[in-house]
Amino acid sequence: MATILILGFLFGAIIQYARLNKFDVISGLALLEDLTVAKAIAMAIGVGVILINVEIALGLASYHIKPFVAGGLVLGGLIFGAGMAILGYCPGTLAISMGEGSLDALVGVLGGLVGGAVYTLILTFIKPILGPNWGALSLRSVVANNILFFILVFIAGLAFILLSFGLHRIDTNKGKRWIISGVGLGILNMIVFSSVVTNRPIGASTAYPYLADLITGLTNNDYFDKIKPPGNWEVKFLLGAFIAGIVISIGRKEFKLEFLHKNWIKHRGRSKFKRVIWAFIGGFLLIFGARMAGGCTSGHILSGGMQLALSSLSFAVFVFLGLLFTGRLFYRPVR
Repeated sequence: MATILILGFLFGAIIQYARLNKFDVISGLALLEDLTVAKAIAMAIGVGVILINVEIALGLASYHIKPFVAGGLVLGGLIFGAGMAILGYCPGTLAISMGEGSLDALVGVLGGLVGGAVYTLILTFIKPILGPNWGALSLRSVVANNILFFILVFIAGLAFILLSFGLHRIDTNKGKRWIISGVGLGILNMIVFSSVVTNRPIGASTAYPYLADLITGLTNNDYFDKIKPPGNWEVKFLLGAFIAGIVISIGRKEFKLEFLHKNWIKHRGRSKFKRVIWAFIGGFLLIFGARMAGGCTSGHILSGGMQLALSSLSFAVFVFLGLLFTGRLFYRPVR
């Protein structure tokens, strides 16, 4: 328990350092006005690709590749991206921002819990659209030669790092904290992957259906049995991130109870009621989409991307498409 809480706290601290959890930063990405999150993710994947694959080669960790479930990845990615744009948070950053006093993040958590419960209830009916399942595909599964594999690993890692700096060149936000946060996330994932630490990837979205199913009593089904171990771990991990949100925001003297953020006011106005409604809808879509795809920003894009998993890299593409499309439609300056 203590180890997971500490890892969650470190996750929250790394995210907060570059303010990657902020509504204005994530909604800014949906509008292509702030690329901080994209830069940090690219840097984290680049660093993590090298560290984790070397770690696994040394026998210190194992692969945890998510299967390529085509329908779930495409539809889930688009829905997740839409929810992320509307809500302005990811499953992991919700806990951090809630700790900082963002009340809209709390509403998003409630929407996510409902989304998780609804997914459990209707999973049997939507299973046909989630497939086909093409298995755990990754660079490792298609390249047997170790020398060629590691040449490609280092090329891929360097490519992601160069991509992060390329994005920085065109970004209007010229702050450099994303570099430290990106490297930190890569190192943290390597630690979490380690067989002597937790022997699993970082993740966040499974915590929501796990908690929702416990609260509503939806525990007598195969899906709950499947998500119980990771869900239990992720609840503790997010609790650590939530504590980081409280402690660090108080330490910075930035803790503040608020519903509305600068970017929301600019594009959607000052109605708290509208923000509550849309935050709930965004949270619902975020977690429902994540469960369709089998993961989220941290558990799929980051952890999976570092393993060069085809499912995770494909998920990232559809999340980005859903994020940008929704951002263009949803955020318009108030006249």
